Amino acid sequence: MTSDPRDLPPELACLHAGLPGGEAETPFGIPPVFASTYHLQGDAAGAIFPYGRNANPTWMALEEALGALEGGEAVLFPSGMAAASAALTPFLQPGDRVLLPKDGYHAVRYYAETFLARYGVVVEKRPTRGLEETDLKGYRIVWVETPSNPGLELCDVAAVAEKVHKAGNLLVCDNTTMTPLGQRCLELGADLVIASDTKAVNGHSDVLMGHVAGRDSALLEAVRQWRTLSGSIPGAMEAWLCHRGLQTLELRFERMCASAQAVAERFAGHAALEALSYPGLPGHPGHDLARRQMRRFGSLVSLTFPERETALAFEDRLTLIFKATSFGGTHSSIDWRWRWDDTVHPGLLRLSVGCEPTEALLADLEQAFAAL
Repeated sequence: MTSDPRDLPPELACLHAGLPGGEAETPFGIPPVFASTYHLQGDAAGAIFPYGRNANPTWMALEEALGALEGGEAVLFPSGMAAASAALTPFLQPGDRVLLPKDGYHAVRYYAETFLARYGVVVEKRPTRGLEETDLKGYRIVWVETPSNPGLELCDVAAVAEKVHKAGNLLVCDNTTMTPLGQRCLELGADLVIASDTKAVNGHSDVLMGHVAGRDSALLEAVRQWRTLSGSIPGAMEAWLCHRGLQTLELRFERMCASAQAVAERFAGHAALEALSYPGLPGHPGHDLARRQMRRFGSLVSLTFPERETALAFEDRLTLIFKATSFGGTHSSIDWRWRWDDTVHPGLLRLSVGCEPTEALLADLEQAFAAL
């Protein structure tokens, strides 16, 4: 076994990174360490555990595993949005410009427009598709989310990174929809990667978690300082649950992506739909790019009905697939996105394909379409 967990292939890192050595009569896995106060003698400088807000052994084990998956180092947060704010706020000053995807996760835009703009940061937005072909000069941070949530549009991460770095600025990639098993954003040139581990990384819809990953120690130190001083820290039990879920990520994600491909192929062009978007379909405008920069095509399928009433009727007809706003869990779920973000098509449903048998999912979707 390699001594550096970052040398592990991602599929193996899910199972082995961050676990303790095989010392006799010790726990096989990582127990949660519940501590706010630690014994401390002498000078606190250099102490790893001077106080519970600075670090925790259970977080650090999960951070090691996530860092191995990402191909860098990871800093853990209690939610994806906590991770997102930590990848933005420490690096922006009044007058700086930040570019966000107008079709990406809405809460990131709302955070920037509600809080960062209040302190003089200029927030601008552009569509994800074709971002690499636009002028990216003058933005302190360019934020990409590819495939975007919920429309599943793509941009060329490596080409965007080249433009951003030429101007001496930072590229942050939200990789929640793909996980490091589906797309390796640090290898494509991102300075920081963020993810909501509430989704597929944990995978069991029972914990909130997020992380920021990178390879630049100075950037990560600023992220850690933000976490410590803002108090945006994860709980030990939540970190332990997430680490336990991580160990089945490769198996779950493989099944989910395969079923999503089957769903997309079965219902693309259905008469009831205005559009179906999935990067694994040859007809997707970003399919060739997806083949180049992604290792899998993901577990999300975007279904757009002509009108909201039809979308809601379809959602109501499903018997196996749950209505829920999160995604990436073992159970398939579907969400009418307009209820959260009125910039999307009012007939758009985001389908998160879970681990149920593929034929059972197809049958449930078939009967819901037939009922229309």
